[in-house]
Amino acid sequence: MKKKVMSLVMAGMMVLSLAGCNSKPAETTAATAASSEAESESEAASAEEASEAGTEVVTAGATFTVGFDQDFPPMGFIGNDGEYTGFDLALARETATRLGLEFVPQPIAWDSKDMELDSGNVDCIWNGFTMNGREDNYTWTDAYMNNEQVFVVLADSEIQMVADLAGKVVAVQVDSSAEAALKDDPDLVATFGTLQTVPDYNTALQDLQMGAVDAVAMDSIVAGFQIEQRGDGFRWLDETLAAEQYGVGFKKGNTELRDQVQKVLEEMAADGTLAKISEEWFSKDITTIGK
Repeated sequence: MKKKVMSLVMAGMMVLSLAGCNSKPAETTAATAASSEAESESEAASAEEASEAGTEVVTAGATFTVGFDQDFPPMGFIGNDGEYTGFDLALARETATRLGLEFVPQPIAWDSKDMELDSGNVDCIWNGFTMNGREDNYTWTDAYMNNEQVFVVLADSEIQMVADLAGKVVAVQVDSSAEAALKDDPDLVATFGTLQTVPDYNTALQDLQMGAVDAVAMDSIVAGFQIEQRGDGFRWLDETLAAEQYGVGFKKGNTELRDQVQKVLEEMAADGTLAKISEEWFSKDITTIGK
C-alpha cells in the first residue's frame, strides 16, 4: 500500500515538474511573438513616415555598384595612391551617399559593359558614357556633360587638319564612341593608311608618343586632361569628329534606380555640388543639368 501511495505521489510531482518546465518556453514564445509584432509595427510606421516625408527607405547594407573603365582619366582611373578616383566616380560616390547606399566602384572591360549590366554585376555604367547612338540600348539619365570626339596628334606633327590623316596610322579605343563615330564615316576611314584599335587610351597615347601611330581619335574631355597631365607634347585638331553627350546608363527597363539617380543629380545641380565637383576636376563648371 505504501509503495502504491509513494508511486502516486512521485507521479504527481513529475506532472507538476513538467508543467513548470513547459510554462517558461510558452511564456518566452509569447513574449518573442509580441516583440516581433511590435518591431514589425514600428518598422511599418517608420516606412510610412519616410514615405510621407518623400524619402527613400533603403535596406541596410544595400550597395550601388558602378561599372567604369579604370583607364579613362579623368572620369575614372587609378590614382597615385592606388585608389579608384575620377570625376564620374566622385559624382557616383556622392549619389550613393545621398541615397543611403554603399558605393562600390567596379572596374570592367569596356567591351564587356553590356554583359556586366545584364548579369547584374553592376547597377549602371558611369564613366564618360556617350548616349548618342545608344539611346535605345540602355535606360539613361539626362545628359550631364557635353563632349566631342577629336583627333590628337603630337605637338610638332605635320598634321594640321583631318585631310592630313590620309595614309596615316590612326588609333582608337575598342568599342568606344570614337570608334562608333568612325564607323559612321567610312569614307574618312578609307583615307587612313591603317585604323588600329587598342584596349585603352593610355596605350594609344603611349603609341602616339613613341611614333607607332600618327593620331588618336578620342574624347575631348579625356584628351584635355591627358594633355595637361603629360605636358605640351600633344594637341588636337580644330576639326571635330562628332559632338556628343555623357549620361549614366542603366540596364534597359531599370527606370526605378534611374529615377532615383536622376533626382539626386538634379538636387546636386540645384545646391551647387555638381558645379563644385566639376571645378575641382576641370577648374570650371562644364556640367549641363539644370542649365
